[in-house]
Amino acid sequence: MSGHSKWSTIKRQKGAADAKRGQLFTKLSREIELAARTGDPDPEMNFRLRLTVQKARSHNMPVENIERAIKRAAGGAEGTHLVEATYEGYGPGGTAILVETLTDNKNRTTAEIRSIFIRSNSNLSDSGCVTWIFQPKGVITVSASAGDAEKLELQAIDAGAEDVKEEGGVLEIQTEPEGLEKVKRALEEQGIKIASAELTRVPQNIIALDEKTAIPTLKLMDRLEELDDVQRVFINADFPDKALETYRSQG
Repeated sequence: MSGHSKWSTIKRQKGAADAKRGQLFTKLSREIELAARTGDPDPEMNFRLRLTVQKARSHNMPVENIERAIKRAAGGAEGTHLVEATYEGYGPGGTAILVETLTDNKNRTTAEIRSIFIRSNSNLSDSGCVTWIFQPKGVITVSASAGDAEKLELQAIDAGAEDVKEEGGVLEIQTEPEGLEKVKRALEEQGIKIASAELTRVPQNIIALDEKTAIPTLKLMDRLEELDDVQRVFINADFPDKALETYRSQG
């Protein structure tokens, strides 16, 4: 399974602690605002916005918070000016790390991210150094029992999926970014319940980490994701199951 999948899986399993719920809602609000500002403010006419709203609802974000973020983007409420910024670097074991942010103060964000890399014995590097490793993709996840996995895989391929992987009862369906909505809709029309669907980045190559290197790498990822300005973090690491279990127990 890809580094994207492993990291996504462990984050889902850890869950969002109640103490961090406000921070999660802040990140989701910013993502909704950007999606609405760069496209149509109507989710039915804006697929990116629709995906983000669905993600927010899956995290039990109040409807009024969602509507407020859309109104800010449409000019109905005063909000801060957010800009997108991407940071790239190398983590333990030579892993490639890509950090996507939404910020109202790029200098602050840069300083915070650089500090985390330095304290984690990692290197924040120049723009373009690792972007090429991560391909934009649509990723759909579906829960699958052992008996259903093969059938679901065939249905996904027939719907236009580019690749399908299965691990631990979870089917990860990859599409081209522009094909995500088509495949998602085709699967739903067949009565398949979608666990999640997102536009993301998937690493082209994976670096296998040993347990000694995996734990500090997972901690680095966590520190980055705890920053308010950080929206998503991508890595091309394969984490050993034992390290993931240890990390889970620490959460």
